[in-house]
Amino acid sequence: MPRRTATMLASTLILIALLCAGVLIPVPYSEMSPGPTVNTLGKVEGEPVLQISGHKTYPTSGNLNMTTVRVTGADYNMNLVEAVYGWLAHDSVVVPHDTLYPDGKTEQQSTQENAEEFSQSQESAKVAALTELGIPVSSRVVVSTVIKGSPAQGKLHAGDVIKQVDGNAVKQPEDVAKLVTRHKPGEDVTFTIVPAKTAQAAEKAGKEPEGSRKVVITTAKAPKENRAIVGIQAGTDHTFPFRIDIKLADVGGPSAGLMFSLGIVDKLTPGQLTGGKFIAGTGTIDDKGKVGPIGGINMKLVGARNAGARYFLTPSDNCRAAASDIPSGLTLVKVKTIDDAKKSLEKIRAGDTTDLPSCSAG
Repeated sequence: MPRRTATMLASTLILIALLCAGVLIPVPYSEMSPGPTVNTLGKVEGEPVLQISGHKTYPTSGNLNMTTVRVTGADYNMNLVEAVYGWLAHDSVVVPHDTLYPDGKTEQQSTQENAEEFSQSQESAKVAALTELGIPVSSRVVVSTVIKGSPAQGKLHAGDVIKQVDGNAVKQPEDVAKLVTRHKPGEDVTFTIVPAKTAQAAEKAGKEPEGSRKVVITTAKAPKENRAIVGIQAGTDHTFPFRIDIKLADVGGPSAGLMFSLGIVDKLTPGQLTGGKFIAGTGTIDDKGKVGPIGGINMKLVGARNAGARYFLTPSDNCRAAASDIPSGLTLVKVKTIDDAKKSLEKIRAGDTTDLPSCSAG
C-alpha cells in the first residue's frame, strides 16, 4: 500500500475513533435554545390565552408575545460532540449543567418548581394589570405550604388565612416570620386563622371570610440556626373583582409576567395597545408592577425575531446582556415597570420611536 494512501487511511480511522469517543463521552453541560413564542392577545389550540368574564373587554390587534427557552432535561447526558456543536452554533448556548439544575435537582423537581413560579407569575400579572388600571384588588396573607414533619403539620393547612400571630395583625407574609422569631424554640405561638374551606366558601359568595379560630403551636429550633420556627411558608392570596383566566399549558417559570399583564391591560381598555405592531418581550412582574430580570435573554431575542417581532420589551437588568448580541431587525426597549412598558408602547403605536428607552452593551 502506498505511504500516502496508508497515511490517509490512518488519519480517517483516527478521526472516526475520535468522533466515536466524542459521542460516548458524557460532559456536565446542558443546552439552551430558543423556544416558542405565544401571543397573549391571541389563541392557542383555538382557545383565547386570556379569558375575562364579568367585566367589559375591548378588541385588540397586533402581538404581545411572551417568549420561552428550551432546555435539555436534567436527566439528559450531553456528549462531547453535542457540546462542541452547541458552542459553535449561534442559536443555542451550552452552559454548565448545575446552572440549570443546581444541587442535583431532578427534572421532576424542576418541572414542579417551574409550574409553581408560572402560577405565581399569572397571579402577580393580574394584580399588576388591575392596579395599573386603578381597579381595586383585595389581598390576604395565607399559609402557602406546610413542611412535612414540622410543628405546624396537622394544625395549619395550605390556604388557611392568617389574621393574627400572638394577637398582632398580619398584613404582609413577612410579618409571620418576624412574629414567630420573637419566640425562643420550644415556646408556644398563637395563630388566629380562618380555615381554608371557610375562606374559599366566602370567596365564592363574594364575601369577606369570617369564623376565625385560634391555633396554638409549639415552636421548634431551625436547622443550623438558633431561632424559632413553626414550619410554614406564608404567601399572599388575592380576591379579584371579576374573573381572569390564563389558558396556557406546557410553559413554566415566572418570565411571562410582564406580557400577561400588558395583555390584560389591553383587553380591559379601549383602543389598541400595540397599534397592530408585533411586539414581544419578557420579564417577571410583582404585584406593584415592577419588572424583574430573567434567564436566557439572548435565546428569547432570537426566538422573538424568528417569530416576526420588531420590538422587544427588555427588563432593565437584562439590558447589558441583551444588547451584546441583538438579532438584525429587532429593537430593544428597556423597561423597569409596567407603566414604562405602556408609555413605550404608546410611542411605538404613534410611530414616535426616536427616543424609546434603549439597551446598551456598555
